Amino acid sequence: MPIIVLLSTTLVLAFSSLVALFPAAIAPELSGVLSVSSATIGLQVSLIFAGAMLTSLVGGPLTRRLGPCRTSQLSLALLGGGAAMMAMPTLPTFALASLVAGLGYGMTNPSASVLLVRFTPPERRGLIFSVKQSGVPLGGVIAGASAPVLALVVGWQAGLLLLSAIALLGIVALQWRRESWDDQRDPDTSWLATPFSGLDVVWRQRSLRYVALLSLCFSAIQLSVSAFTVALLVEDLDFGLVEAGLVMSGVQVTGVVGRIGWGEIGDRLGDRLMALAIIACTTAVAALLVATMTPAWPKWLVIVLLGLLSFSSLGWNGVFLAEITQLAPPHRIADAAGGCLVFTYGGVLLGLPMVNLLHSVVGDYTSVFAILAGISVAGLWLIHQARRARCMDRVS
Repeated sequence: MPIIVLLSTTLVLAFSSLVALFPAAIAPELSGVLSVSSATIGLQVSLIFAGAMLTSLVGGPLTRRLGPCRTSQLSLALLGGGAAMMAMPTLPTFALASLVAGLGYGMTNPSASVLLVRFTPPERRGLIFSVKQSGVPLGGVIAGASAPVLALVVGWQAGLLLLSAIALLGIVALQWRRESWDDQRDPDTSWLATPFSGLDVVWRQRSLRYVALLSLCFSAIQLSVSAFTVALLVEDLDFGLVEAGLVMSGVQVTGVVGRIGWGEIGDRLGDRLMALAIIACTTAVAALLVATMTPAWPKWLVIVLLGLLSFSSLGWNGVFLAEITQLAPPHRIADAAGGCLVFTYGGVLLGLPMVNLLHSVVGDYTSVFAILAGISVAGLWLIHQARRARCMDRVS
């Protein structure tokens, strides 16, 4: 049973990432059809996360009302419906479709958290949640590999409709487990009447509040590292575009390894806040080293340091989600996960414009990475506060 739960939740998350990143992988094709720039197509990711923030607000009570399995099925339905709507070649429909898909994206983690807590051992949750979170970069890898091929072979619209068909298959497959996974649901739960219940749980408990704010910092750093590594290499360090793209692919793979590795480290330490503190320190040091890079540096050393930065800055998610399940009241885990993820997605939405603004002020990407190191140090302070609050929670 734990293996089936882990596989199911990982695949649902991977599919949500695939739908979110599929348009960006065929941006040149879509930009011509929709008569906008490729950069405008990239902004649909912001709409995805805006939708995800909305459903994260109600993810907890909705999961209690429907059950985690039915909530996952609803998530797939919204993701598949959003993909089908994207196949309609008009810009307003494309924007609305991105928002719809985002609503499905935001339901994945609260429901998955309930299932994983119920069916997996507490002492292994760091690793288990980290394996599940590897679905995000896995979906990105699949999108990058499949979307351009599908666009060339069957057309971009057929590729999006294929995603809808996959969503339908997923809904059917999950139905097999619906009765046993949703046997603890409460149909009388009102989910729209209390849309901020998750935020309320997080803000009332100081340890959860600091962990949520930490995720805002970490997600902003993660997005910046993922989005601007190629620009750093090409504009500041004289790498070729193809060469920089290959480095970026390697950096993403390192991030996947980091997610699983940090999950194992957190479990072995028996203190996931300590693991997050080590991640923050490693990220700060690596970002500062990146900030000192010049074109005279050996390329192998540049690649090694970027790999170290990716290993830490992209590897925190599973440890973070596992710690939420440890801190939250047992009957409010989905609420706490949804409430914390509102802050996480907020960091995603704020990170890109913030880095763009900083780059326009300082003029180069290496200096921006020094600022990312400062954000990581701020995260270290939040972890310290979370540890103090956790001790106070246990005493009370």
